[in-house]
Amino acid sequence: MSEELVRNRKALHAYHILESWEAGIALVGTEVKSLRAGKGQLQDAYVDVQGQELWLKQAHISPYAFGTDANHDPLRPRKLLLNRAEITKLIAKATRKGYTIIPLDIHLTPKGLIKVKIALAEGKTLGDKREALKEREQKRELDRVRKGDRE
Repeated sequence: MSEELVRNRKALHAYHILESWEAGIALVGTEVKSLRAGKGQLQDAYVDVQGQELWLKQAHISPYAFGTDANHDPLRPRKLLLNRAEITKLIAKATRKGYTIIPLDIHLTPKGLIKVKIALAEGKTLGDKREALKEREQKRELDRVRKGDRE
């Protein structure tokens, strides 16, 4: 079981997730320490394709509190590590209109490695978002009624 360090909470609200992958990420030492302390954000982050490589951009990892003047840049682009076949397949799917690659979370594996869960996603329309909110409210109301019946 992996330990979640950072999560992109708005991803499931704004996108339909079609397929997901687990990728390694190239980090420097102070970034690892900051992530283990829970000091990261993925709200505006996205995955960019440059040549035949995938880069995580706009992911904010706060500078390490006990770091020196050689601390890392919080918004620097970070290379994602996948094998060539996975990258080719992902790029081919992401080039279709309306699809994008987004990070869902950054987690720690049982072996102590930090991985990023990325997903191929399609943006939701405003109507889709409203429908999802309605369904969530109806489910909450139904749960309240059920809980009230038991007591």
